[in-house]
Amino acid sequence: MTATTDGPAGPGVSGTKNAERETPATAPTGTGDITALAERTAARAVDHLLARQDEAGWWKGDLETNITMDAEDLLLREFLGIRDERTFAAAARFIRSRQREDGAWATFHGGPGDLSATVEGYVALKLAGDDPEAPHMTRAAQWVREHGGVARSRVFTRIWLALFGWWRWEDLPELPPEIIWFPKWVPLNIYDFGCWARQTIVPLTVVSAFRPVHPAPFRLDELHRDPARPVPFTPMAPATTWDGAFQRIDRALHAYRKVASRRLRRAALKEASRWIIERQENDGCWGGIQPPAVYSLIALRLLGYDLDHPVMRAGLESLDRFAVWPDEQTRMIEACQSPVWDTCLASIALADAGLPRDHPALVKAADWMLGEQVVRPGDWSVRRPHLVPGGWAFEFHNDNYPDTDDTAEVALALRRIRHPDPERVERALSRAVRWNLGMQSGNGAWGAFDVDNTSTFPNRLPFCDFGEVIDPPSADVTAHVVEMLAAEGKQHDPRTRKAVSWLLAEQEADGSWFGRWGVNYLYGTGSVVPALVAAGLPTSHPAIRRAVRWLESVQNDDGGWGEDLRSYIDAEWIANGTSTASQTGWALMALLAAGEKDSKAVERGIGWLARTQREDGYWDEPCFTGTGFPWDFSINYHLYRMVFPLTALGRYLHGDGLERVVRRDA
Repeated sequence: MTATTDGPAGPGVSGTKNAERETPATAPTGTGDITALAERTAARAVDHLLARQDEAGWWKGDLETNITMDAEDLLLREFLGIRDERTFAAAARFIRSRQREDGAWATFHGGPGDLSATVEGYVALKLAGDDPEAPHMTRAAQWVREHGGVARSRVFTRIWLALFGWWRWEDLPELPPEIIWFPKWVPLNIYDFGCWARQTIVPLTVVSAFRPVHPAPFRLDELHRDPARPVPFTPMAPATTWDGAFQRIDRALHAYRKVASRRLRRAALKEASRWIIERQENDGCWGGIQPPAVYSLIALRLLGYDLDHPVMRAGLESLDRFAVWPDEQTRMIEACQSPVWDTCLASIALADAGLPRDHPALVKAADWMLGEQVVRPGDWSVRRPHLVPGGWAFEFHNDNYPDTDDTAEVALALRRIRHPDPERVERALSRAVRWNLGMQSGNGAWGAFDVDNTSTFPNRLPFCDFGEVIDPPSADVTAHVVEMLAAEGKQHDPRTRKAVSWLLAEQEADGSWFGRWGVNYLYGTGSVVPALVAAGLPTSHPAIRRAVRWLESVQNDDGGWGEDLRSYIDAEWIANGTSTASQTGWALMALLAAGEKDSKAVERGIGWLARTQREDGYWDEPCFTGTGFPWDFSINYHLYRMVFPLTALGRYLHGDGLERVVRRDA
């Protein structure tokens, strides 16, 4: 983990353009100067990235999210009775380091305080032994009360509190395990949810059925505005509205709980148990992400699985692999790990920066990626039962949930590498292309994990207030798949053309594209423009020119680009924020694809990258530029600050790496 040196609250993020400007000593003065500057900057970045490769061939940067991951890990250990003081002390130290001056915790660097994160952070520190009368704790408790108290926190936070008797189960939305039997054509069946939500909701139906209460070691009266009446009255919405309808459905489910057949309930719980265990990965985790692992372990424990049972033991061991220890005294929990994603992006960056196609580092990376291809069906096959597997997942172990985005980028990376067994590569790419084409949604675009996962009903459930719970097609994922299809010679395929038409229709009036999995319009635009050009759109196309004008108009005064996560909820923040290396890389990749190599905007962007690079080739980037759920869950991929600037620098110096491969092989 690369530790940041900012204070607990992080620096404020201004809503105005960054004030840092080029000085005469560092400002490029001509094409030759900027080229030499780009070469030196790229060379340092290449050396740094090569030094970070694992012996097995992969790259993985830390995946930083927010302290709810750390807090919930401690709550799980307390609930299961596996507490150890070293873990609690180290996690508490990390949680304290992220507290803002006002007592709250944010969900991203420099962001506003978040009520649920603050409640969970406070409870975790109190579990770790922090004195509630200590200044940092009294500030946190006061902040919680001023912002509505526990009652206004998200449902998931109150579920954690209910596990210890700090909240009543009766005052939470009901989630019956019988939904496991809903066929796929019935609204609100589990496959209507995105895979990340599905993996979490199934075990939570078990938890909801049992309503367990582990004796609380203390009270939390200080987090309620009125401890005597912790649950404020909330009037029902009109029955003619969707909110009102779902509120009444939830009330009916609470009534159903009282009359549900015990035999039926036992059978549903048994089926949920089977579903959970079948989806445990070889390394013990679930889906390669931490939240489903946490809830699955709780569910299985409630179903009678002893902590020494092989399923439980493997699951508990997998939790420790989500821990990053920046030093012996501090522990951070990753929500997920991103080796496949990081490795394909690093390979693309190095190849585009001019590393020989048969360089040992690239060949080793290709070998590792080829070994990670998923060749068995997963949950995606519920909607595509006859599709032959062939995708890649994001994580080390996640055979149930490969995604179209990783598959596209791995294919783009493999196509850049000269592997000693080209037939093996071609077989893998053939499977990948076939699988990705088979995962195309009806509108011509791609979601990340499932096909046509677009039902709006799951988002309306009172239970689902924790972020995005469906996986509709997005411009960034679709663009990456289109770019891959173009690289495989399918730019004229009717399915590719349909996707291109969808992308053109999705362009915003200002010329940008929305970014689902990265922040935000800079990511969307940085993904789409290179894909459209690769698919054959001329750089003179009106959509490309609008994108160029938009990127030029939002460039920061210092020459870089930046966008704050608040752009997901407030248009004032669109392409507005502190310049970052990753977002500057995205903007430059789009401008270079659009034929703007000699533009002033590109020159200034290259200058910013050169000026802000550290001597060791690294860029500091405390700002979060990755997206889990838009606004609700944000990510700082610690390798983004390397791979995207280097890709942009390489394309400035050498052109697109894939185009060079095609020219050489022709």
